[in-house]
Amino acid sequence: MSLNPRLGTGRIRSRNDHAEALHRAEWSGSQLVFDHSHWSCEAADLRWSAPHHLIVLTESGTTERTKTIADGELVYDGRDQPGALTFVPANVERVGAYRHARLNYSALWIAPNLQLAGCDDPSSLPVFINRSDAVIRTLLCSLSSDLSRGFRPETVYVEHLAALVLMRIRAMDGAKLHTRRHGKLGAKTFATVRDYIETHIATDISLSDLASLVGMKADTFARRFKATTGLPPYAYVLERRTRRAAELLSRTDLPVSVVAHSLGYSSQSHLTATLRRTHGVTPRALRAARDPEN
Repeated sequence: MSLNPRLGTGRIRSRNDHAEALHRAEWSGSQLVFDHSHWSCEAADLRWSAPHHLIVLTESGTTERTKTIADGELVYDGRDQPGALTFVPANVERVGAYRHARLNYSALWIAPNLQLAGCDDPSSLPVFINRSDAVIRTLLCSLSSDLSRGFRPETVYVEHLAALVLMRIRAMDGAKLHTRRHGKLGAKTFATVRDYIETHIATDISLSDLASLVGMKADTFARRFKATTGLPPYAYVLERRTRRAAELLSRTDLPVSVVAHSLGYSSQSHLTATLRRTHGVTPRALRAARDPEN
């Protein structure tokens, strides 16, 4: 198992260790990092800490034995199994002993200073190893699937996903989620945000970008934005981007690849898949509806 020096420091003693990164991506200036990897070894002893919160999902494979000590206390002694979740808050030292490991896993690293809507700082939450939560598993698997197919989701979407994951982790610890009603954004404030989104629709827009634009905390902005539009910021940006793509495809003869590139999609196939998923149409169908005789 490898450690990224930028994300953590530690030492590893292992026999017949093999690690392979399958895909990896970063957002928000490396404050959000996701990687999907394969790791196998006969035996490994690991000691490390990292400045990022870490959520790990074991997607497949198992270990003969996993023993984990965090902050000097034994927190797990058993086996890794598919679907198991691990959470380690930032800067907590973890000591792990692994025997006969064969694992495919996904890891989400979240910087503590990253503002995420609806999230209190999870630094005070305890370490847990090999717990289960179907929602977190689905979210991480969907992100891994997108990246494996060459699709890199927008920053605002991944920030929202990370916020949901942290909220679920807090709920798993038995904490109550507090919700408050928030008023809508003022007309001028919303116009400022809307115009910024329209102007930068082809770029990677983050929640922190939008919140900073109007001088709000990310949490407050996200709630008030949803109260105004009925959509979370990430969903609104995605809707505007796909709507713009549909308009260009319907009203112009620009090649699909040019439309995709002009709006920040990674490829023509990315645009096609997004339109199919969000609007139930393809570029070909849009143009066929415009020119039914062709």
